[in-house]
Amino acid sequence: MSEPQGTQPPEDSTQRLPVLDKRETEDGNDSDRSESSAAPEPQGERGRVGRFWSARRVPAGIVALLLLGLTGLFLYDIVSVRAGRPGMAWRRELARQLAERPLDDTWVLVGAGVAGVLGLWLLILAVTPGLRDVLPMRRTHTDVRAGLHRDAAATALRDRAMEVAGVQSARVRVRRRRARVRAVSHFRELDDVRTDLDAVLADAVRGLGLSRPPSLSLRVRRPGRKG
Repeated sequence: MSEPQGTQPPEDSTQRLPVLDKRETEDGNDSDRSESSAAPEPQGERGRVGRFWSARRVPAGIVALLLLGLTGLFLYDIVSVRAGRPGMAWRRELARQLAERPLDDTWVLVGAGVAGVLGLWLLILAVTPGLRDVLPMRRTHTDVRAGLHRDAAATALRDRAMEVAGVQSARVRVRRRRARVRAVSHFRELDDVRTDLDAVLADAVRGLGLSRPPSLSLRVRRPGRKG
């Protein structure tokens, strides 16, 4: 007599579990594969990441205010002259000075030099990214950009350096291309401390996730004598 379909098997009975075919797993046909596995990093995002560009609101605001003030002043003077009133005394004096002074005059050269320096400064601000204190990090997602401040990177490297046995103190300065580490060791051989520091800090630099990891400049010394 066959067992009814709606009845449950006894608790002590042994049930045969379904076996996953190995070929299905290798072919990628398993529908129960975990979705939390990390996606491969896009090939286009492994390259060098550009620096962050500064908005430079302060220089832009200053230049805009100066241009607005000068434009308004000249516009007021032109309207005043068109209305039959005499022009401003400073504008007439400036026009006379520019007409009478030769090009090799000292004040003309000084004014031209100041104007050239200001123009060069504005051009440099326009073509350089700025934000030198922010180090760009590797991009793992196309729509996300991240940066690490130099002070934060220096603090992280200093904390890792202090974990090495024999290190009494450490000073770290991080720049765009180089990280300078100056450590003081009060026991152990300096060569052993330097070797451990080199390995630990190299791993710490890789762990920062920077798009262009800085090179390490390591120096270990004994503490100075007191008195």
